[in-house]
Amino acid sequence: MTKAEVINEISDQTGIERKDVQATVETFFAVVKESMVDGKNIYVRGFGSFVNKKRAKKIARNISKNTSIVIDEHFIPSFKPSKSFIDQVKGSTKVKEVNN
Repeated sequence: MTKAEVINEISDQTGIERKDVQATVETFFAVVKESMVDGKNIYVRGFGSFVNKKRAKKIARNISKNTSIVIDEHFIPSFKPSKSFIDQVKGSTKVKEVNN
């Protein structure tokens, strides 16, 4: 699903106007991004966590030039689904139908 399809689905299920749903979804994503940039993790009970993962400093290879480069320690955004969310997906017969 695309973001537009999610917005349409929420609008259809709730009866809220599409533009209001779009503004809410856009604001949600903006808050998530801003919070993670500020170093804060976001925990949504029953859904999952948006967390910053630390990547250690390492030496990598540039194969085309046959040189070594140093990649400094950095953080990357990550999503970790909750156990109940994982269990729902594992138990879904629809997922199996779509992926086969």
